[in-house]
Amino acid sequence: MKLLSQLKTSTFRLALLYMVVFATSVFLLLAFIYWRTAGFMTAQTDETIEAEIAGLAEQYRGRGINGLITIIRERVARDPNAKSLYLVTTDDYMKLAGNLSAWPEGTQSQRGWINFTLNESIGWTGPERLARARIFEVQGGLRLLVGRDVDDLTALKKVIEGAINWGMGITLALALLGGFMISRSTTRRIETINITSRKIMSGHLSQRIPTRGTDDDFDQLADNLNQMLDRIVYLMEGIRHVSDSIAHDLRTPLTRLRNQLENTLLSVDNDEAREQAGRAVAEADQLLATFNALLRIARLETRGNAADMKPVSLGILVSDACELYEALSEDKEQQFEQTVSEEVMIEGDRDLLFQMVSNLIDNAIKYTPERGSIRVAVYTDGDAAVFAVADSGIGIPDSEKDYVFQRFYRVGKSRSLPGNGLGLSLVSAVAEIHQGQIELSDTYPGKTPPGLTIAIRMPVYRPARRRLRTAQARLLPAADAERERPAASEHTHTA
Repeated sequence: MKLLSQLKTSTFRLALLYMVVFATSVFLLLAFIYWRTAGFMTAQTDETIEAEIAGLAEQYRGRGINGLITIIRERVARDPNAKSLYLVTTDDYMKLAGNLSAWPEGTQSQRGWINFTLNESIGWTGPERLARARIFEVQGGLRLLVGRDVDDLTALKKVIEGAINWGMGITLALALLGGFMISRSTTRRIETINITSRKIMSGHLSQRIPTRGTDDDFDQLADNLNQMLDRIVYLMEGIRHVSDSIAHDLRTPLTRLRNQLENTLLSVDNDEAREQAGRAVAEADQLLATFNALLRIARLETRGNAADMKPVSLGILVSDACELYEALSEDKEQQFEQTVSEEVMIEGDRDLLFQMVSNLIDNAIKYTPERGSIRVAVYTDGDAAVFAVADSGIGIPDSEKDYVFQRFYRVGKSRSLPGNGLGLSLVSAVAEIHQGQIELSDTYPGKTPPGLTIAIRMPVYRPARRRLRTAQARLLPAADAERERPAASEHTHTA
């Protein structure tokens, strides 16, 4: 499977394209060498035959036909291996001289060249061999054939062809191996970048792409990406610091203002003034709830895995939250169902988990109309503990499900309801600390209203697999941690 994935990479395809181009270049080069070599050897053979023909023609002009026959017989006698081939016949192909007994069969070119096989039919006594000759007519009606045994030349050509074929095969094999090795090396570097990128996308912004110190293209890319990440983290920290500072600085004067309004509410006798002061106190409470939620989210994102992690029965915790909110659901005449397994255990911070569970149940009650239905469930799915809340409320459009966990984001249908858009942001921060994955889906797909189902999957607590956690440097001060936990009689749930 890993090999197949390697073959699908763009790097391997590029290496394969390079291999094809390289192999084509090698093939053209070897073909040119073969053409030049074979052509040179064939031309050399033809020149040898032409030279012999020129010598015989000179003898024929000086000594006539008898002298020509005598010269041919002398040459045949001096060449027992019959490397040179001669045959002189009459016009009816009767042999007069030469080391062949019959005229060979073959296709003759316009210039008189013929390629044939030396065998018994033309008086050849040895093993069959290949020959090349030129034929022309001599004055007096005589026919003359002058040729050479080219079997060695043909064998040499075959050797060259075999060497070219083997060379092409070896070239393709080496190119394929080299392409695979290059692709493997490049893919490893890219996979390292992908792994680090996935960790960063999952929230580990401290991760950086490793470099090899070679200062190559990948190192330069990694350096640029790391600098970009540093800049993004710097800007994010700046924005977060500004928002946290604003929330922290305004919370104190808002608290004093609220207390003064409350004192005013208690001291005035005018009903209209009391009503206006009461509305002002309610608005101040809403602003304080927003600032408290902002600070709480900031602290959760800052301390990360430094939460107080202990074994927690998710089923019991959810049952407690349901008991707290069931009365609120009854006031709206909603059908409230719970299917909770108290044996489901996770490792987490009970206070944070209770806050997350309460927020989701409170949201379900808030956004579900009267006589609607709400179902709460806790169960295990493999190695995951699942907490799910399903309602028959207004739901969230698919186009907005990726944005609802952003701070202050509110779905268009819910803007008329009370809230500040921080509830799901808080849920997301708590889920991330507990390595949870949040899934959003329609409770009744295709219907109106579609409702909303929110399921959070967290790792099941296994006592044998419990891992020791090390304290992080950015632990919250005890006072901040104490302020973060709401009083038993006060729960701030915002959506």
